[in-house]
Amino acid sequence: METFLAIASRGDVGRYRPGPIPAEVVERILDAGRLAGSAQNRQPWTFLVVESRERLERLAACVFEPENLLGAALVVAVVVRGKGPTSFDAGRAAQNMLLAAWDAGVAATPNGLADPEGARAALGLEDEEERLATVLSFGWPERRREPSRRSAEEWSARRARRPLADLVRRL
Repeated sequence: METFLAIASRGDVGRYRPGPIPAEVVERILDAGRLAGSAQNRQPWTFLVVESRERLERLAACVFEPENLLGAALVVAVVVRGKGPTSFDAGRAAQNMLLAAWDAGVAATPNGLADPEGARAALGLEDEEERLATVLSFGWPERRREPSRRSAEEWSARRARRPLADLVRRL
């Protein structure tokens, strides 16, 4: 899929139809995160794949939309440590995973943390230097989307986004 088409057609989807994601697709999603750039190539992240149902339920209770996690085929917590622009680095890794998933037909969404301390406990994060950046949920979309049925420009026009002219200031 052409990159801009992937960006324009991908939307956050938190409701998934049942079914596992093949191991090779999961590996590709995680590897896309690994390949993200980071300050001085430090890769300050760890990707925690939540496989335990008990842990998943505890974590789901800590996000704003628990069903996003409970119905997902794959849940990945992005944890960072260190100094510098670690939140930016984590965002780059997360976005790579979201786009790699979409390229494979897998929907995904980042999940906001309603209870960050509870989420840390659910994930067993005891080291104070480890910070939970985001929790990503992945699964097969309830409604299939075919990115190529529209152009990137058509997808962009359908999105509820502020106009580009409102976001850009030329100095």
